[in-house]
Amino acid sequence: MNLSTERNKSLLSQKSRWEKVRLIDVCQIDPSKKELNGIDKNAEVSFGMMADLGEHKKSFSPTQTKKMSEVEKGGYSYFKEQDVLLAKMTPCFENGKSGIALNLKNGIGFGSTEFYVLRSNGKILSDWIYFVISSEKFLNEGKNSLVGTTGRRRLIKHYVESFQIPLPSLPEQTKITELLQAVEAGIEQAEQQEKNLKEIRKSLINKLRRDKPKFGDLIDGKCKNVTVGGIATEISQRVDNPSKSVYEKFVGLEDFETGELSINKHSSTENLVSAMKLFKNGDVLFARRNVYLKRVSQVAFDGVCSGDAIVMRTNEKEILHEFLILVLNTSDFWDYALSNAAGAFSKRIKWRDLAMYSFDLPDIKTQEKVVDVFQLIETTIDQIKTQKQTLKNLKQKLLNEILG
Repeated sequence: MNLSTERNKSLLSQKSRWEKVRLIDVCQIDPSKKELNGIDKNAEVSFGMMADLGEHKKSFSPTQTKKMSEVEKGGYSYFKEQDVLLAKMTPCFENGKSGIALNLKNGIGFGSTEFYVLRSNGKILSDWIYFVISSEKFLNEGKNSLVGTTGRRRLIKHYVESFQIPLPSLPEQTKITELLQAVEAGIEQAEQQEKNLKEIRKSLINKLRRDKPKFGDLIDGKCKNVTVGGIATEISQRVDNPSKSVYEKFVGLEDFETGELSINKHSSTENLVSAMKLFKNGDVLFARRNVYLKRVSQVAFDGVCSGDAIVMRTNEKEILHEFLILVLNTSDFWDYALSNAAGAFSKRIKWRDLAMYSFDLPDIKTQEKVVDVFQLIETTIDQIKTQKQTLKNLKQKLLNEILG
């Protein structure tokens, strides 16, 4: 799908004659609950909170139900089928939490007080409203209209009401939203493919259990029992002032992703002044704080990292660092790590305990064959991620053209 195609050009060819309106001109914002007068108090209605609203996910279908009497007099937001919901609180607003209410019990819903509810007055499609409020333009400009204290900032209602949008005819809105929906369908398909592959990856990793691992015909049972401390060394070398060192990349705990085999995110050491641990390309980083989050990955670059990460360097004659990452992502290992973590609020595991973890290790050639399988999976996942990002960029480019 390409914005330069004749179809897409024709959809935008009449843009100059589209009327410019404010959202308040074509929407009711936060409709009154008075219109519910006369509804049976025992009638069941849908109920959804902020956690149920997706990020850049159009469909919003709450799974909970409550009786009308439980929700109508509270501070909950009220909405109906086809209403558009927008998160007003940070960081949910910036993350693009919005959606269209669908499949509501008796056509009625209630939910978080942190929703703005936008209802079409008939001149605009719900889909058109949704695509407007999920656009980069709306979200980026809205950041300047957040008020309140840090961590509890909210989008002011006036910004939503006064935001100007183009208003094509309803048939034109239909054609354009169909195009955007096709792009979204491609994004959702890619996300499902990525999810399925990650589930397969997890299932395969767990075959490398600590006792008599199995992996099809690749592991023939000829393994030796080793400990993490026996095949890897903790690297405790530090740099006192990273911003003045030769190292440009910093990995914090927020750069780890649960279940991911590699760390791809990092920030700059430019403003770092406190001592940090050093790591090298091929090292294994283990997030020892909040062990329940299960974060351990390899790095493919040199840099510095948080003191709350354990840096491990493998003896490559005994074990490939890529294979160690697989072992440290098994359920067996995480059961061990969690049972040895200590602390009241933020449980940590020490290297001395981590080093004692034992497992059966196949020879290097067998490890290479197993790693090859996972590298193929990783390559496929990366290709799907690229495809997904391309579609997301296409969607935003089209929205930017529409909104000017």
